[in-house]
Amino acid sequence: MAKLIVDSEYLKDVDKARRELRALISNKNCAPIMLRLAWHDAGTYDVNTKTGGPNGSIRNEEEYTHGANSGLKIALDFCEAVKSKCPRITYADLYQLAGVVAVEVTGGPTINFVPGRKDSKISPKEGRLPDAKKGVPHLKDVFYRMGLSDKEIVALSGAHTLGRAHPERSGFDGPWTKEPLKFDNSYFQELLKGESEGLLKLPTDVALLDVPEFRHYVELYAKDEDTFFKDYAESHKRLSELGFSPAPTGAKAIVKDCTILAQSAVGVAVAATVVILSYFYEVRKKMK
Repeated sequence: MAKLIVDSEYLKDVDKARRELRALISNKNCAPIMLRLAWHDAGTYDVNTKTGGPNGSIRNEEEYTHGANSGLKIALDFCEAVKSKCPRITYADLYQLAGVVAVEVTGGPTINFVPGRKDSKISPKEGRLPDAKKGVPHLKDVFYRMGLSDKEIVALSGAHTLGRAHPERSGFDGPWTKEPLKFDNSYFQELLKGESEGLLKLPTDVALLDVPEFRHYVELYAKDEDTFFKDYAESHKRLSELGFSPAPTGAKAIVKDCTILAQSAVGVAVAATVVILSYFYEVRKKMK
């Protein structure tokens, strides 16, 4: 595809899309499924083959009909309504922005969003996303394949504080927390309590307590929400940028420096002109 240029017009569409998403998510209480969409588009990344990742390919029927993506056509249609009002933004950026906004409007941390992801029509084969019925080895296989760490596995799992499982989509039923539309650290607190009536704990949730390298972070986040928010924001940003190389931050500095140099050159030219004109003025005065 043609090179994506993140210019002022593109950034205007990003800002407008952010506003549209805030209104949409607040109106439809759809933060959980929008966050799930962002995750599932990004979570197919393979650090070894450099394939998959947050490239908008989940909009392909071949991919959104994968078993792990059951129900996500709802979120795709929500995003399509935003895309129609903000045509410049790529699907890849839109889906990741939707995840960022979903966390923020439900009380979670602010996540730094960098635009510029390109869209792809190439979908990875089914089977790259986590299987909720499996345990520690599977979690490590999936997240290590993405290039993520143990801390990031646990921090990202904390997003289960939002939403609920639906039996027609996953075979499981129920919310993880008592307030499934509020982003906080209650997922970890509930996990440490053990079985609670009416609340869900998947095998992949319980797996976080099975090994010390995971449990350490569960206990930390359960008692320290600020640390959880900090680590979650960093982990979410990393997930949303897998395989994506943002434009170097120095680009703006270069433009700025060039502008300063140009302005300096103009200043020198003006000063020289003033000196020359002053010289000729003095010469003419002496000749009179």
